[in-house]
Amino acid sequence: MSAFYDARVAQRRYIPLVLTGVLIATALSACSGGEGPGRVRLGTVTLADVAEVVEAPGTVAARATATLRSPAEGVITRLHVKDGDRVREGETLVEIDSPQARERLRQARDADAGLAGGASVPSGIDLGGFQQGADGVARRGFRTARQAAARIPDPRQRARVLAEIAKAEAQYATAAAAARAAVIRLNAGLGSVSSAMTSITAAQRVQTRAAVRTAEQAVRGLTIKAPFDGVVSLGGPASGGGGGGLGDLADQLPPQLQGQAGALGALGGGGGPTDPASVAQGAPIGSGGAVVTVTDVSELTVAADVDETDILKVRPGVKAEVELDAVEGATYPAVVTAVGVSPKESTGGGVTYRVTLRLERGAGTDGSEAPWPKPGMSAVADLRVREVSDTVSIPSSAVLTSGRDSTVWVFSAGRARRRVIRVGAQSDALVQVASGLRVGERIVVRGAGSVKDGQELPE
Repeated sequence: MSAFYDARVAQRRYIPLVLTGVLIATALSACSGGEGPGRVRLGTVTLADVAEVVEAPGTVAARATATLRSPAEGVITRLHVKDGDRVREGETLVEIDSPQARERLRQARDADAGLAGGASVPSGIDLGGFQQGADGVARRGFRTARQAAARIPDPRQRARVLAEIAKAEAQYATAAAAARAAVIRLNAGLGSVSSAMTSITAAQRVQTRAAVRTAEQAVRGLTIKAPFDGVVSLGGPASGGGGGGLGDLADQLPPQLQGQAGALGALGGGGGPTDPASVAQGAPIGSGGAVVTVTDVSELTVAADVDETDILKVRPGVKAEVELDAVEGATYPAVVTAVGVSPKESTGGGVTYRVTLRLERGAGTDGSEAPWPKPGMSAVADLRVREVSDTVSIPSSAVLTSGRDSTVWVFSAGRARRRVIRVGAQSDALVQVASGLRVGERIVVRGAGSVKDGQELPE
């Protein structure tokens, strides 16, 4: 059982279990020697259902969350939503006007058009050295773009941008290889200067076209739409890093194009946290600033931290019951969908592992439907890692542990006799006896710690 749960929760949750154990012992036993503390009580071994439960603290999480950011510096011209609105996928949320983004698009197109018409060859230029320099600039540009993309906090957006960079890099590699081959042919007297320069220009256009695509994406991104159904919150957290698009290639263009495209900059850069009050019609917004956050609460999960001593008992498909601090008395069915393998050191110095559970609709103590939780709420999950039905069982209070042995006191001919047993599933109140006891035998179920071997016990 995890040792890292709130003491308040432990108290609230364990008192009913203790009472259950007392009631079971009362039903099983014939009391001897009165009810005072420290007195020995006997009980009868019976058949019962035993459920072994691992308790783990956790947090409610949404199915998906996306923070939508301004692709460029601008002004919010229309705000179609407010905090708490429910929206549908594709619905327009915010419209932004950004002269800066439109100017970057114009410059990117001009830079690309400058190469589309062919490039002039300066007198006496070494095309081999020129191409090597262009290759070096391209490598630095793609490396810078990958580093920027790696800092994008949203995993889906990060993967999309990295895929775009990889595609552009592959295209450049193909074009650059053709350019180098053209230079070799020229130097061997088998080709012309114009043919070599055309190949070199084609390689350079891979970068300018990448800058155009990014600038176009930025302009399209000025109309922000919902990526999926969900609930809107204005503003959002910091992005956790700068850059993050193919626009980073703009600053890495070959020197002869810097005059045309130097103002492109890196589109979609990082931004700090945005306060909801600052997201309003007519308000300015910085590049990378969080405009709205959309959260899909149609499905909720619980991210629970299971102690290392229990994690090997947990597997996908294990059923659980979840309780929330915010909804006292209600229980929510859940099922384990994933078991993590990365360890995490807890505040208490131990090691825990993340377990994900799918949460279902819950019910209150009166059977009424419990409120649907909100992401971020504290939870405690009881994972039923092992369940056996109609099995030989005894109260957990009857079991004593000595080294690796589990023992009980068996009532035989009026005296206590120690017997080693093998236990199976264990709940807080009951223990499954895999071997060592038979149904109907009488054992000490209370006060076992004070009993001596051979001690006379009154029936």
